[in-house]
Amino acid sequence: MTMPNESHAETKEAIFAGGCFWCIEAAFELMPGVIEAISGYTGGHVENPTYEEVATGTTGHYEAVLVRYDPEQITYEELLEQFWKSVNPTDDGGQFYDRGSQYATAIFYLDEEQRALAEESKRALEESGVFDEPIVTRILPAQIFYVAESYHQDYYKTYLSQYKAYSKASGREDYFKEK
Repeated sequence: MTMPNESHAETKEAIFAGGCFWCIEAAFELMPGVIEAISGYTGGHVENPTYEEVATGTTGHYEAVLVRYDPEQITYEELLEQFWKSVNPTDDGGQFYDRGSQYATAIFYLDEEQRALAEESKRALEESGVFDEPIVTRILPAQIFYVAESYHQDYYKTYLSQYKAYSKASGREDYFKEK
């Protein structure tokens, strides 16, 4: 468990929920300037939840990633742009193959600057006309972030062939090619 903060002057943190954390973790971790992306759970009402508990959709948690980044190399705005490119922000029932509230999209802000930037980026996306449906991604204050079990960390590296098969079968890849 960790309460997100800016513990080191040279790094910052951000939290994003974008469906299955395996996919959203990879989307961020591969970006230059991102130090690490950690899969976990946030936003719920159960302390120290397990994957099995969160998967029921009854704990109120989102599958999410905590992104630690170097603000000298990458900005929060660039992370927001990557987030929007990595999700279907019009789907309130989950993301692609993964259904349920635990797979909904959200941006968890750590301070007022992040809140304002997230709201501004959401507004710009709404006004862009890219989507015919409303943007339903929530912008919420950060809560305790619970690190997911070790077998969920760096899934795209550890289980590359399974990750690729999952990403393709989920419909995620085809959606992004289309958009």
